[in-house]
Amino acid sequence: MSIKFENVGIAVRDLEATIAFFTDLGLTVLGRDTVSGQWADTAVGLDGNHANIAMLQTPDGHGRLELFEYLHPEAIETEPTQPHEIGMHRVAFSVDDIDEALEIAARHGCHPLRGVATYEGVYKLTYVRGPSGILVMFAQELNKG
Repeated sequence: MSIKFENVGIAVRDLEATIAFFTDLGLTVLGRDTVSGQWADTAVGLDGNHANIAMLQTPDGHGRLELFEYLHPEAIETEPTQPHEIGMHRVAFSVDDIDEALEIAARHGCHPLRGVATYEGVYKLTYVRGPSGILVMFAQELNKG
């Protein structure tokens, strides 16, 4: 059997704000659609599934995010996940300039949870709380080359 990573799907409360955040970071919108019908109910496991979606891709062409804004059933608001909770944790991005990434995030009201850490002189790392409470990690490799 062959297997290939396809994307990470994230339900969001405001599709436009989330698209703006990720496109400002450099991702590209590959497409948008509205999905509903029996096929969607079956695939997702929700009766009456109806959502606006957008597929975004990283500049290197390897990573994709599929964002969902549910129209039906009504989205359920929960507390944002914490870094130590079991389940979906975070979306991580390698960046060339962590300070620039943090400036872009700040324009969207998103700031580091605690600050920027340096891991063994190899990476600068931080987590920010993005739109809809999404945990986003930025990692800048130090001393490239």
